Amino acid sequence: MLKIEIEPSKVEGEIIAPPSKSVTHRVFTLAALADGVSLIKDPLESDDTLATIRVLKDLGVNFERGGPNIKVTGGELSRPSSELDCGDSGTTMRFMCSIASLVDGDTVLIGNPSLQARPLLPLLNALEQLGVKSTSNMGFPPVTIHGKGELHGGEVDIKGDVSSQFISSLLLASPLACSPLKIRVTTRLESKPYVQMTVDTMKSFGVKVQSTEDLRLLEPQHGRYMATDIQVEGDWSSAAYILAAGVLNGEVTVENINIESSQADRAIMDILSRMGVELRFISNGIKVRESSLLPINFDMSNCPDLFPIVSALCTQAEGKSRLSGLSRLHIKESDRVKSMTDGLRKMGAQVKADYDVVEIVGTKLRGATVDPCNDHRIAMSFAVLSLVADGSTTIMDANCVSKSYPEFWAHISGLGAKTRRINHG
Repeated sequence: MLKIEIEPSKVEGEIIAPPSKSVTHRVFTLAALADGVSLIKDPLESDDTLATIRVLKDLGVNFERGGPNIKVTGGELSRPSSELDCGDSGTTMRFMCSIASLVDGDTVLIGNPSLQARPLLPLLNALEQLGVKSTSNMGFPPVTIHGKGELHGGEVDIKGDVSSQFISSLLLASPLACSPLKIRVTTRLESKPYVQMTVDTMKSFGVKVQSTEDLRLLEPQHGRYMATDIQVEGDWSSAAYILAAGVLNGEVTVENINIESSQADRAIMDILSRMGVELRFISNGIKVRESSLLPINFDMSNCPDLFPIVSALCTQAEGKSRLSGLSRLHIKESDRVKSMTDGLRKMGAQVKADYDVVEIVGTKLRGATVDPCNDHRIAMSFAVLSLVADGSTTIMDANCVSKSYPEFWAHISGLGAKTRRINHG
């Protein structure tokens, strides 16, 4: 196990944001379904996206690396000869449930223990409405998709308040159904920007989706995807940690981020502005510097992945902050509300939490040993917060950042954070 010890320190400099994990999952999946050869430029290669490559390869898709780019030859899926290992990637598991429904025969999707606690039932019920049966552990992985090589068309109802990945999963496979498909979201759609990202990416591969403004009714164009060349934009989720580090103790510039992106976590711009941070925009990024922070009242339901780093920032605001819309964070890589609040309390933070809301009163923190519960976003958030805590902080299981941001420790150390690696067997 790798531990990282961090001393209070200033950060200064520029980093290039890594490619978007969410976009990479989508373009790999669509390139696999598209007829012909697609060139994916600068995709993210992390634990999660490599899981998607691994599963798609096992479904007969060819991936060919060329420098920072990957060529994908798609258009024809085949029945896998063994179980498909999704690792810890919830996106991979959920997307591949729908993709496997296009394969003739049984496809078994497995994952690591943390993945086995992440629900699938609304998606499996929706697939059954489209003629695809499945076997699962009471709606949790592992799952066997009993594919018949096709999805029925028509209308399908699905809940939108458990995971937007269910809707994105259906959307990705829907153009290849036997006849046009209409998707009705029967509850409030949370993480709406992620569904919009799926719609935008599908358009890049030649398939348009008609929808209502609230994305509660979606009608994908029926037909084949077209192979394309596509550039993967920088990741707002990863950029948020570096921006937060600069805001807390230094001055940093993050490049390779698109301020017009459909990524949910571009909301970090709005959050930082509300907290009193001056954002200086450059041609392809943002520059921030150490700032006195104001408390905020913010609904995280459309950008839940930002909760860990925003809650870290709130501990340094001058007053009480309230973060709401957190109910789905209990079924992420860890129970993120518990993981984050437990760690903050160890560092001396004043935190009050219930199922959907966390209230934080700003105060000076002390260093501590933090267990991120094998959750990349928890580990990175406490690493950033340790820059301003009194004394040293140790992040356990520090390698977990490879799930989304393999270069995180190199980047933050390169900016001046005083880090020390402690390797244990």
